[in-house]
Amino acid sequence: MSTTEQQLKRIQEKLQQLLKQYNTLQKENTTLKENLASAKDALNKNHQQIETLTRQVDVLMLAAGNMSDADKKEFEKRLNGYIKEIDRSINLLGE
Repeated sequence: MSTTEQQLKRIQEKLQQLLKQYNTLQKENTTLKENLASAKDALNKNHQQIETLTRQVDVLMLAAGNMSDADKKEFEKRLNGYIKEIDRSINLLGE
């Protein structure tokens, strides 16, 4: 074999190796993207659950009469925010 043929063969082997590495990295990247999406979904569900539990605690505290004045004001502020959000949703549905 001439040196040119040997060099060409080495280049082809390196190219094959790079293609294998590329495919491996592509698979790994896909897996990581799927894991990230799952983690984001879990995080969103956790945030929603925290929000729900916070609302329940506020309602229970209000019903039990254990809220301080500052807690009552914060509760009213959040309640007004929910009402505004509901009003916006109703307006969007009405359009």
